[in-house]
Amino acid sequence: MAAQHITTLEALRQLYGPASERSLKKEMPSLDSHAIRFLALSPFVVLASCDADGHMDASPRGGDAGFVKVLDAQTLLIPDSPGNNRLDTLENIVSTGRLGLLFMVPGFDETLRINGQAVLSTDPADLALCADARRTPALVIRLTVESVYLHCAKAFMRSQLWDASRHPERSQLPTMGEMLRDQIQAFKGETIEIESQAEMVQRYKQSL
Repeated sequence: MAAQHITTLEALRQLYGPASERSLKKEMPSLDSHAIRFLALSPFVVLASCDADGHMDASPRGGDAGFVKVLDAQTLLIPDSPGNNRLDTLENIVSTGRLGLLFMVPGFDETLRINGQAVLSTDPADLALCADARRTPALVIRLTVESVYLHCAKAFMRSQLWDASRHPERSQLPTMGEMLRDQIQAFKGETIEIESQAEMVQRYKQSL
């Protein structure tokens, strides 16, 4: 079986061939007007990070469109909103100072990818820029941009992610509480109280 594994870059390229010229040329070292406009329209981003041992994490962040602030062509500010206090992404940034971002706009099949160096900032000026009607964040992630590029529409076209007629009914999965109960029972051997979907949504609304 191991003989069927791809373990070298040479073998990988033999299978796929060279990258297209346009895919290489589209990468930029800083934000341009199109990237800035994309960010202004985006209410959702996935943050990819890892710790010093290479353990990976991908975490979603959301807010009003444009909640990630553009300070200049090399700098983004990402407010941290209340969560479950696991702090996986924030701990990874402390460990490695690296972050990858995938921005989405509802209804758009293209995405925007940004990679760079990240620090956790409590600078009052940064916090003020990211304050909204709900709160001033406890901290913001300050990203120094190293690479920016638009990602093609193929994945979203294949998945038809925005096509409401293809969205499954929520009833096809148990509630979040039911799934957590089963998983904690199976892997931890513990029993927890569960809340209904309505109770969970109401609890979430208190800290949006």
